[in-house]
Amino acid sequence: MKVIVTGASKGIGRSIADIFAAHGHDLILCSRNEVLLYKTMEELQTRYPGVEIKASAFDLSVKKNAIAFGEWCLETGVPDVLVNNAGSFEPGSVNNERDGLLEEQLSVNLFSAYHLTRVVLPAMMARKSGHIFNICSIASLSAYPNGGSYSISKYAMNGFSKNLREEMKPHGIKVTAVHPGAVLTDSWGDYDNSSKRIMEAEDIAKMVFASSQLSLAACVEDILIRPQLGDL
Repeated sequence: MKVIVTGASKGIGRSIADIFAAHGHDLILCSRNEVLLYKTMEELQTRYPGVEIKASAFDLSVKKNAIAFGEWCLETGVPDVLVNNAGSFEPGSVNNERDGLLEEQLSVNLFSAYHLTRVVLPAMMARKSGHIFNICSIASLSAYPNGGSYSISKYAMNGFSKNLREEMKPHGIKVTAVHPGAVLTDSWGDYDNSSKRIMEAEDIAKMVFASSQLSLAACVEDILIRPQLGDL
């Protein structure tokens, strides 16, 4: 399979790239940070020399960049899996968060996936196969204090996934919305997870990969995964 992963240089995206490569699947990777992206590509290529890995740095929150990255991906053929993982988190409340935050969160957490998906979909539809994973959040399902624009953008991402799922049913393309609870990523800074209070990025990657391996007759529409002790 050929697998596109955005936000691939760290966290959940990096773990998803790793597990697909470990099972022999070719990768096309993207993130904003060029240095971290190419370091990730180099490390994965060293570990999995039999896998073809391409990478290019784009800020997908910019529409023209998302389109350009999608077109670049199609130059190597039709992808089998697209993982829309690019995103960012900034806490805030609707009544007092800084001006412009909603636009920024929507651009990276929703518009990046929307524009990239629209570029690669026609080729998937012509082939009548493919699987799109949209990394949403529990913040897509339930509001919480200090969620603000982040939660709004993730609700929108979930709406995007739901609509896309219905549209793609007759075209043989699966769509899965992934809703992780707290995961140990850079958003948690130097959080001490020695007690395993929150999940590891590998937990999410394992669920995504497993869902990609089902028969053509089955589609996992939603993955909801929380820490064992529940949300923080």
